[in-house]
Amino acid sequence: MARRTQIHVGLEIGTSKTCMVVGEIKPDSAVKILGIGVTKTAGIRKGEIYDFAQARACLKDALAKAEDASSVQIGSVYLAVTGAHFQGVNNCGTYRLPDGEPVVASEHVEEASNIAREVPILRDHAILHSIVRNYRLDGLEHSTSPVGLFGKTVESDFHIVHGIATRIQNSIKLVREMPLEVDEIVFSPIATAQMALDRDHREGGALVIDIGGGTTDYALYLNGAIAASGCIPVGGDHVTNDIHLVTGLPFSKADRLKIMEGDASSDLARSVGIAKLTDDRGFAEVEVERSILNEVIRQRLEETLKLVRARLPAGAVEQIGSGIFLTGGTSLMRGFSELAFDVFGRDIYRPEPPEVSGVQASFKDPHYATAIGLIRYAQILETERAGPTGMFKKLGRMIWPFGR
Repeated sequence: MARRTQIHVGLEIGTSKTCMVVGEIKPDSAVKILGIGVTKTAGIRKGEIYDFAQARACLKDALAKAEDASSVQIGSVYLAVTGAHFQGVNNCGTYRLPDGEPVVASEHVEEASNIAREVPILRDHAILHSIVRNYRLDGLEHSTSPVGLFGKTVESDFHIVHGIATRIQNSIKLVREMPLEVDEIVFSPIATAQMALDRDHREGGALVIDIGGGTTDYALYLNGAIAASGCIPVGGDHVTNDIHLVTGLPFSKADRLKIMEGDASSDLARSVGIAKLTDDRGFAEVEVERSILNEVIRQRLEETLKLVRARLPAGAVEQIGSGIFLTGGTSLMRGFSELAFDVFGRDIYRPEPPEVSGVQASFKDPHYATAIGLIRYAQILETERAGPTGMFKKLGRMIWPFGR
């Protein structure tokens, strides 16, 4: 039977923008972006809802724009969520085969997997993802299930992502009031990694850092499997606020100055002279010493990157062979790549969507990396659901204590 063209929608409700991307999956697995709806966000702080009515109005506007741009009536979305309350932890489950059963059966692997999923979490938390990292049979690592092999002890190694259940529920409620259905909920850095990294990147060791307005999300892959993920509640808005506090400029002008004149690198040659903003008539309305401006920017972003590094497993940075991939609007800051290299000492890249086409050139903008990553995520799930086994089990299912 020939494969059908399928349409999926990725939704990111971020601190600075609400973004909805409509993507078409062709029968040859190519992805075409049909339309993007973006609006400035209100009611969201550090990736979390604090004013439901404002957030709902922004989502309604993004939905209308996405439908108009794509000529598609949207009924459901893949939703990215983030926030400092999410935690990513690794856990291993071990199961010894009963006497007289020398061959690994599916129930043996499932028993080990169930043990791995039993991680202690806070009472108000729910598990969002349980992602298989790898298996081991009698101590030997296997990238796929060892069912059918001879052995005595099978181990399942999982990466578990969990967060506060009520905050996840509120994100679902926001979407359903459009009204839209939620196909899946995905932790934002995991979605972003689907766009930023290919199989070779994961095998070689790669770190994705998505730095937006209110949060910095990260996902680390080593030896083909996810090794760490998380969210730090710091982003570009904090840089703007620092400039505001140091210079006394209004927040809007501080943000413009950051974008138009700022540089995050430690290159002294870029910190000479005066940074200016001009009005409509060409007269300078803001003048700040460039050395002060750049130092404020560099200190905050350097601190943020060092927080990410501190959360990675011991020795992980040395295993990053494919490099560090920067996405998110704040990653566009001049000098940010140089700063990231100073902190991590690894090659720095800005990923582009693989095998993605579309009439809008903006889909390559790092602002949209997470929403486009959701389309890739949906593509993986649809492919694996069509077969008996595969990457879907590797990617992991979501576990819910409440209805979806």
